[in-house]
Amino acid sequence: MGKVTVVGIGPGKFEGMTMEADEAIRKADIIVGYKKYVELVMPHYEGKEFFDNGMRQEEVRCREALKMASEGKDVALVCSGDSCVYGMAGLVYQLAPEFENVEVSAIPGVTAALSGSSVLGAALGHDFAVISLSDLLTPWELIVKRLDACAMADMCIALYNPGSHKRTDYLKKACDVLLRHKAPETVCGTVNNIGREGQCAKTMTLAELRDTPVDMFTTVFIGNSATKIIDGKMVTPRGYRIG
Repeated sequence: MGKVTVVGIGPGKFEGMTMEADEAIRKADIIVGYKKYVELVMPHYEGKEFFDNGMRQEEVRCREALKMASEGKDVALVCSGDSCVYGMAGLVYQLAPEFENVEVSAIPGVTAALSGSSVLGAALGHDFAVISLSDLLTPWELIVKRLDACAMADMCIALYNPGSHKRTDYLKKACDVLLRHKAPETVCGTVNNIGREGQCAKTMTLAELRDTPVDMFTTVFIGNSATKIIDGKMVTPRGYRIG
């Protein structure tokens, strides 16, 4: 029996990968993934066989991994961040019943909300939500409802996929929704290329975030009413009584 292990590789740098993830990839016969993520792990696994493809080819990628496993291969399907949070684990589990003699498992990784929060300081120190602004698979109207509910509840929010070449104004529209309930001076932050070459972090207010350029490699953080800047770091207190 072959198997597919869906592996979260963390933010990008090898040091950010868990020991469990590294072991699973080392044991695999072949490493499958989106081209960018395969390129990140390739230098650390010389001699392995690789299969990669491009954006919006997720189903093809997962089916190919399952097909290889049905032929007796041990396949590691790598995902950036976590394997289950916007990763390929769910899709692999959905497709797996179509293939015989395949075992499927998932190994977690450090998702961008967590790694980006630590780059900024402690941005997500209290209750938070993770919301993708991509409307490829989720209707924009539903995304708006989720943004509105989280803002009304004064939750911290991590935004994935805040913008692209075709979605240049989505972060601005999202900020307009958040500003219905959050103050313009709410502390926010952005991190680009988390754990990779060119990593860059910035803090600003929610009003300033509205007009901040972002792309698909940016993770956005919106604080709650208690979030503050301490020595240049974005910190959301949990509520401990100090002193």
